[in-house]
Amino acid sequence: MDDDAYYAFCMANPDRRFERTAQGEIVIVPPAGGESAYRGAEATSQLNRWARRDRRGIVFDASAEFILPDGAALSPDAAWVSHSRLGEITREQFRKFPPVCPEFVIEVMSPSDRLSKLKRKMRQWAENGVQLAWLIDADRQTVYIYRAGRPEPEIVKAAKKLQGEGPVSGLEMNMRYIWGHSPKP
Repeated sequence: MDDDAYYAFCMANPDRRFERTAQGEIVIVPPAGGESAYRGAEATSQLNRWARRDRRGIVFDASAEFILPDGAALSPDAAWVSHSRLGEITREQFRKFPPVCPEFVIEVMSPSDRLSKLKRKMRQWAENGVQLAWLIDADRQTVYIYRAGRPEPEIVKAAKKLQGEGPVSGLEMNMRYIWGHSPKP
């Protein structure tokens, strides 16, 4: 199905979340559990605070889906897209699933995720134009850092802070809140 038909399909099924592979296969994406949603929200929140100060682009949360050059439609847990990249699409395209690849994405592993599958997804992001991507495995306090043009990620363990680079130079993410759990009432 083309991009418009895929968008219509998603809108006709508002109680479900989907992604589409580059081969056109529709994948049902389960909702995140509380801990994973908290960690994703924390990463998005820190990224958004930085982006508001930086002013070169905007942040998207896990509900955004991007149509990539290879035809896949993917949703990261957090994404940053520059104003210049967004300037290449129309307002109508922006209102649907933007046909643009973010320059920076964050994926947060859920307990049900398979590391090998997420690593494939991270490589797909990079192959489609992401310049920097962080795959966060909070249970193991490990971050896999993917950079454009590099076949293998850098592996960082138990970092207190992560420093942005390239498109998000100046970003400093405090990992203490991501390694931790949701605050107790």
